[in-house]
Amino acid sequence: MTDVTAGSAIREPYRPGQSGAHGHGLFSATGHGKGGPASKFVTAAYGFWIFLLSDIIMFSAFFASFAVLSQATAGGPTGKELFEFPRIAAQTGLLLTSSFTGGLATLATHRRSIAATQFWLLVTGLLGAGFLFLEVQEFATMASEQAGPSRSAFLSAFFALVGCHGTHVGLGLLWLGTMMAQLWVKGFRPDLLRRLHCFGLFWHALDIIWIAIFTLVYLLGASP
Repeated sequence: MTDVTAGSAIREPYRPGQSGAHGHGLFSATGHGKGGPASKFVTAAYGFWIFLLSDIIMFSAFFASFAVLSQATAGGPTGKELFEFPRIAAQTGLLLTSSFTGGLATLATHRRSIAATQFWLLVTGLLGAGFLFLEVQEFATMASEQAGPSRSAFLSAFFALVGCHGTHVGLGLLWLGTMMAQLWVKGFRPDLLRRLHCFGLFWHALDIIWIAIFTLVYLLGASP
């Protein structure tokens, strides 16, 4: 018979998928009670969710400012006079489709298929670039019609909100291109898989914010 001394721990038998000293699963984590601390994948995703929440708070401030200033046109053009819905619809279609192709890229990473992952990431980047091109074109057209951000408080709030979202899309495209190069050189390393997961969260969040912009800025802004 073997005595169990005070303070010693009884080890539980290893179970498939368990993280910690015996398991090496990328996505599994059982916490401090069983198997040790959470995996790097879980902690990275949790930290990125905190970043996304802070970003959403920032966008909420821009939305609130636009809501307050939406009627402050100072005798200048209104949204109904400026917004071109065929272009806005095309932007929306491009960005929402890019979210779908980004999801296909995530599924390809689960299969560890370099070719499929790179293909769908490339399609996602091209769709995002098309969205950004149309947005820059819209801003240039409005500026040529003397409807720049300095024309009225309404336009200042509009350019700040929509421009902030466009800046996020541009930064996301730079991030995407960097990860594609790293994936081609280094393959499916654990740190790169974490970055790809965080990029997916970021890109889907931009889609959600754009839906709010499309509804609250363009649809309501163009209504009588």
